[in-house]
Amino acid sequence: MSAAKIKKGDSVVVRSGKDKGRTGTVLQVMPQDGKVLVQGVNIAARHRKPTQTNPQGGIDRREAPLAISKVALADPKDGKPTRVRFEVKDGKKVRVAVKSGETIDG
Repeated sequence: MSAAKIKKGDSVVVRSGKDKGRTGTVLQVMPQDGKVLVQGVNIAARHRKPTQTNPQGGIDRREAPLAISKVALADPKDGKPTRVRFEVKDGKKVRVAVKSGETIDG
């Protein structure tokens, strides 16, 4: 399995779907499922019946997982989507934005 190009805490841009163009922070990465959870993107509404623990009931709105192929890392320089490559700098493997050449971490 290759190294993760998108990690928790990264700023990403949605490339396709109903939330195309929106940006958010990665809350969780699920590599086995090939999905990511992005803050404020792909909001799903779930209608809840009143129960003893939640007597009011109502609608729960929360982020639903999104295919990792639908998101791209936001370039640290201008915030536009970019691909990621790996380079070794000072003996350490770091992620680099292809578009600008900026180091993402490290």
